Amino acid sequence: MPKTKTAFFCQQCGYETPKWTGKCPSCGAWNSFTEEVIQREDKKGRQVQDWDDAAKELRKAHKLDEVIPQAEIRMISPDSELNRVLGGGIVPGSVVLVGGEPGIGKSTLFLQCALQWKQLRTLYISGEESAQQIKLRAERVGVRNEQLFLLTATDTATIFQEIKKVKPQLVIVDSIQTLESPYIESASGSVSQVRECAAELQRFAKSSNVPVCIIGHITKEGSIAGPKVLEHMVDTVLQFEGDRHYAYRILRTIKNRFGSTSELGIYEMVSTGMRPVSNPSEILLSQHDEPLSGIAIASTMEGMRPLMIEIQALVTQAVYGTPQRTVSGMDLRRLQLLLAVLEKRGGFHFGSKDVFVNIAGGLKIEDPSIELALVCALLSSYEDTALPANICFIGEVGLSGEIRAVNRIDQRIAEADKLGMDMVVIPKANAKGLDTKGLNIQVKTANKVEEVYRMLFNK
Repeated sequence: MPKTKTAFFCQQCGYETPKWTGKCPSCGAWNSFTEEVIQREDKKGRQVQDWDDAAKELRKAHKLDEVIPQAEIRMISPDSELNRVLGGGIVPGSVVLVGGEPGIGKSTLFLQCALQWKQLRTLYISGEESAQQIKLRAERVGVRNEQLFLLTATDTATIFQEIKKVKPQLVIVDSIQTLESPYIESASGSVSQVRECAAELQRFAKSSNVPVCIIGHITKEGSIAGPKVLEHMVDTVLQFEGDRHYAYRILRTIKNRFGSTSELGIYEMVSTGMRPVSNPSEILLSQHDEPLSGIAIASTMEGMRPLMIEIQALVTQAVYGTPQRTVSGMDLRRLQLLLAVLEKRGGFHFGSKDVFVNIAGGLKIEDPSIELALVCALLSSYEDTALPANICFIGEVGLSGEIRAVNRIDQRIAEADKLGMDMVVIPKANAKGLDTKGLNIQVKTANKVEEVYRMLFNK
């Protein structure tokens, strides 16, 4: 009988060591090592399973010149937002990992996609819910699919036996933390189990050319639970974000070997599932009956998609000593930098003011092109004067108060024109070679923040 061995694994990064250590030498986390049972003797005797003759050829060494490149054929899903974040569809043989908070809608999204993809034989593997619970959710979605097969199992040996019988064209696993491999004796959800189960699914996907979608849990810090090597093993990592107080969910690309990593998909949580939002700019702009101070509209880019967002700012006199700086949806350090620029270059006394900034809709924006709109929202609240209606701002603000050029200015202006904006303020450097024919929007340029201030407030 083989001898049972144990090892210690870091729960944060998956680092392995034969003895317990207080601090992880890999990621620096303290008290993160736990002991897990492993049995390497059994693992050595395991045979790699080949799913077809092509898989056997893949295990042989070939000269690079002998490899014949194949055209990248993507599987187009019925979900337009999912296709967008994946770079145009699912690549055959790829492994997609999706993480998100509990109850955010990960399982609903992929069950809904499997139900709507009627021409594809799909195997939905659930280790968290029974078949009756999944059936109830499918009835709520309201779509029937005779090509969808359910399997409620956690043992990978059983799962691959059923895969041989069903011969699916798409496999969905919910979730990777519930699976158990017979070659590892530790509990499900442990670092070694997650790593081994993910490796078995990866070998199946690459050898059979069947895409696998894996749903994963996240830690309290927001990262995907399990070893960091899990994100390295898969081809695509998607993050499902959202606020429980909003009905909208954001599917963001973190890693993608077959496409851009800056794409964004937006969904609305409704009673029948997740509804893709084709024009998110309309839902991100609030409708006001009367002009309000401290509100400015910015045009940002998420991947190839232009978005119009509303920036809200509130500037008040500080009465509790140290002024407060509170931000929701962007980097606090960037706000502090812009306040310093306004104080130094414009003479505005923000040092004695409380400043609160919010990106409407629960979005998190990293695009620097929203800085001009943020500055205008701060000045509007500072002067307690509402900005002109239907005006949009595009530009990055430098440390000397200059307005720097941004990329894809044509797409940003076209989006503002489509939403009925009357005027857009852009950097002067972007005006060279700009074609505004066919647009109803008025384009104004500025080189300094002072010029925009005089334009808006006539001072």
